[in-house]
Amino acid sequence: MKTLYACLLAASQMISFGAAAQSNLVKTANGTLQGTEVNGIREFKGIPFAQPPVGNLRWREPQPAQRWKGIRAATHFSHRPMQNAIFGDMNFRADSMSEDCLYLNVWTPAKAASAKLPVLVYFYGGGLVAGDGSEPRYDGESLARKGIVTVTVNYRLGIFGFMAHPELTQESPHHSSSNYGYLDQTAALRWVQQNIAAFGGDPKRVTIAGESAGSISVSVQMASPLSKNLIAGAIGESGAAINPTLAPVPLAQAEQKGTAFAQKAGAQSLAELRAIPADQLLDLASAPGASPFATTIDGWLLPKPLPEIFVAGEQAHVPLLAGWNSAEIPYQGVMQSDAPTVANYPKALQRIFADKAAEAQQLYPGNTDQEVIQSATELSSDRFIVYSTWKWADLQMQTGGKLVYRYIFSRIRPAMTAKMGNAQPGLAGGVIKGDDKAKTTPKPPAQVGAAHASEIEYALGNLPGNTVFAWTPDDYKVSKTMESYFANFIKTGNPNGAGLPQWPENTATQKTGLMVIDVNSQAKQENTRQRYLFLDQWYKTH
Repeated sequence: MKTLYACLLAASQMISFGAAAQSNLVKTANGTLQGTEVNGIREFKGIPFAQPPVGNLRWREPQPAQRWKGIRAATHFSHRPMQNAIFGDMNFRADSMSEDCLYLNVWTPAKAASAKLPVLVYFYGGGLVAGDGSEPRYDGESLARKGIVTVTVNYRLGIFGFMAHPELTQESPHHSSSNYGYLDQTAALRWVQQNIAAFGGDPKRVTIAGESAGSISVSVQMASPLSKNLIAGAIGESGAAINPTLAPVPLAQAEQKGTAFAQKAGAQSLAELRAIPADQLLDLASAPGASPFATTIDGWLLPKPLPEIFVAGEQAHVPLLAGWNSAEIPYQGVMQSDAPTVANYPKALQRIFADKAAEAQQLYPGNTDQEVIQSATELSSDRFIVYSTWKWADLQMQTGGKLVYRYIFSRIRPAMTAKMGNAQPGLAGGVIKGDDKAKTTPKPPAQVGAAHASEIEYALGNLPGNTVFAWTPDDYKVSKTMESYFANFIKTGNPNGAGLPQWPENTATQKTGLMVIDVNSQAKQENTRQRYLFLDQWYKTH
């Protein structure tokens, strides 16, 4: 009898296992995927959305992924893109790095393809030179629990994603070069349109989002004629492709950089450049004195600069939620090595603004040393990334035809946990690790606001995955609020919902609404518009 019972139990377990495995099968246009189920959320990792951009496909627009036979395991993150270890706050679950990097990851709560759930596609930050869709801070499980199919996307970086060269332009059917990383994102959005329904997502309800370079990417995808019709909403966290923040340059200018690099690398032709091994190419591009590669106004992905596209109303006409952090970078961005004092502050403004220094000081006053610290921090942040984000949202209000919601994230992260030892915060939200390095690196100034990139885990519900900081109940309260706002926006195009402070909307005639996100989040009226109008005029001529 016991033997019979054991046999029946084993058979039941096998049937249950088989049913679970069967439920984690998804048939895409390229073939069948086998995912996993974790805590009730189905996960599919390392899904190819384009062919590997290697060999003759290096520096070409992404080509459609090839079909496969049988069942492909989608249980591990794919290779991260080629990059150097630049930012101390980046941790990767991908265990390898390769030029073969065009993969995406999907988290879905849906048990059936008929669910038609809203979709979020998230682009990572990292200055277009670093980052990966496997980073724990971008994990999609928490948002999936709120009924959202969540996707993270890899795209090419640095020299692999953004080198222009006359020969590349000549061989392109679109007379374009550079922008390969952005084109990877566009290819991923096309893949989502074709395949996300199989994961229970609704291709008509796709919101794109990102932070820093990811937010800059969102602004580009909104502006590009190749992608503007593939999305229903957009979220930008600190960044837009508007001067001075990674704005695209004329193609000919970028081609000159590519030509100079090829000469320095000793390559006599495009074929020779493509023959250089990926790790060697990365080293050459990262050598001291090497000039960073630029995105381009190529006439295809981007027919003209972003402000011109938005002024003409040629961008995606979708709801936009965009904002920035209250202290993106510290006062050194303005003061450099000088102490933040009343005596030194006017000299710093003179160095930056010349004959406009007095006007700048009216807008960013410095009558006490403490006021200098605050104003220099705000001006540093504005010049770094806040102004461009403000300008993007302002342009969308004028011509986008949909509501715009803006925020300032103000929650300062708590102290690091004891296990971090001598580690200390970096200048733009990063972490300086290692006892020796931490001992020799000057301590950053006391925080006067939320640093660059510090909102990511709050917004995506991923505080538990970050063990660097000693999160408190107040941090989890902020995260619950911010993630709820994001989830509501992804679902409806409006962040407001039950139990949340009312977030004011902005339109072409009402442009002053802001939500300050902190322990006690509250709406306020913008009182810094004159600052941004001043910078707007400044950047038109500098």
